[in-house]
Amino acid sequence: MDWNDSPEQAAFRAEVRTLIEEKLPQRYQDRLGSWDRDRVDEDPEIRAAAQAWGDALSERGWFAPQWPKEYGGGGMTPMELFIFRQEMAEANAPHVGGQGTRQLGATLIVHGSEEQKKEHLPRILSGEVNWRQGYSEPGAGSDLASLQTRAVRDGDDYVINGQKIWTSGAHFADWLYALVRTDPEAPKHRGISFLLMDRHTPGIEVQPLVNMGWEHEFNETFFENVRVPAKNLVGEENRGWYVGATLLDFERSNIDGAVHARREIGELLDYVQTEEGQARSRLASSESLRHELAQNFIETDVQYNFSFRIISMQSAGQIPNYEASTAKLFASELRQRLARTGTKVFGLYSNIWDDKNEWAPLNAQFTRSYVGTVPATIAAGSSEIQRNIIATRGLGLPRG
Repeated sequence: MDWNDSPEQAAFRAEVRTLIEEKLPQRYQDRLGSWDRDRVDEDPEIRAAAQAWGDALSERGWFAPQWPKEYGGGGMTPMELFIFRQEMAEANAPHVGGQGTRQLGATLIVHGSEEQKKEHLPRILSGEVNWRQGYSEPGAGSDLASLQTRAVRDGDDYVINGQKIWTSGAHFADWLYALVRTDPEAPKHRGISFLLMDRHTPGIEVQPLVNMGWEHEFNETFFENVRVPAKNLVGEENRGWYVGATLLDFERSNIDGAVHARREIGELLDYVQTEEGQARSRLASSESLRHELAQNFIETDVQYNFSFRIISMQSAGQIPNYEASTAKLFASELRQRLARTGTKVFGLYSNIWDDKNEWAPLNAQFTRSYVGTVPATIAAGSSEIQRNIIATRGLGLPRG
């Protein structure tokens, strides 16, 4: 791996930084809000900030940076995308387009019909439509191919009945893409199809799931006799499992996570050097905590290098396999370790949950992170699944 930018990469990095410095709205510089929610907020100023940032990226073709240019994307190489994500994360600039740009659009480009591309890709690029995923079910999480939500062909429609769970952001989605079972007699991977559906179709009901941090991030979604036009089938019937596999993020390095972890440590170190931070921190009196934080700091570099390894492979035309599982496993567990360290640094002050409380260190950042990172080792493939992949595909061990 070459850790240094080539002259072309350095010039591209400077271009990204200039855009962020000149165009990033103050709301996002202040680390407020998220683009997905802001685009539909009731406050016109918040909506305007989301629109301005989306327009700034669209002017460069960076609204969907990984899409080919012929579809309105940025046509970035893997290394350019890595640099783009890194600089965005360094500035805490929000990504736009959500799952529409990062997942669904790329899948439609590969598997969608021309009619589907013409209907959906422009509306993703304009920010008009927000997409969310319907994969997991109460009995189909890590073993996703066991899903049972049923779609039966009836004339020009599919009629869908069943339930999805952990549908993140479905409450502010406009459309959903889902894996459904169209042939219950086929082997479980082969009887699955990939469908697109308007979330406001009669029979779709989204119920909130409030997490342990009292936040409404995900939902359970019910389908009762939902009629979806057959033209919304992506790819072939009963071959949706392979369409869904394409939907995995084309850029899998997770450089964002490495940058965010390093920034969290930097914020903590800056804070404990202030008068207020010194009064609330245990670092000065605890050598073991200082060693623990130093270990976390070193681990952010390890995570960065896992990310760089993956992008180097992609730049060389290789497909990361167990390498991506290694990076995901390490990153999600580091998030939890860092959150635990932060709460220990502030001791009893970490019992303060309210981020507006004047006694909350760093606006209760680590207290909230401690709770918020609990599902990190479950979401996007549990740590157990990742270890199985590393063992069998990376180390060549037999399946147990």
